[in-house]
Amino acid sequence: MVPDRCVFRCLLYKLTKDTPPQQLRNAGLVDHYVNHDSALYYQNASGVPFTAAYIQAKGGLIADLYEDIAAEEKARATYQWLIDISDDSDINDSLRFLREREIVHSLRFREAVEILKEERDRQKIF
Repeated sequence: MVPDRCVFRCLLYKLTKDTPPQQLRNAGLVDHYVNHDSALYYQNASGVPFTAAYIQAKGGLIADLYEDIAAEEKARATYQWLIDISDDSDINDSLRFLREREIVHSLRFREAVEILKEERDRQKIF
């Protein structure tokens, strides 16, 4: 799963909406400003744009759930790394909330995998 985009976008927007262009330039964000103003543009920390190719789906429920679990864990790790470098308590509170959501999502997907495995392994007699 991709991190909760709506909450994360709102958080980023609030942090950058009134930032003057010179401050963006000083922060090394001039390329982003020139191309997107203060609009959000999905890219990783290295500036590589998001692509739907990142979304993995095999068509098997168990395989796809394992992909979802991996994505939740990656998102959880990313939120933790953001918390580690941030000194803003309000931002960190929001990031902690999002991190905990990823943990709950991962746990629910794991439970679903176990249910599907039990069903798959159950002997069916017709």
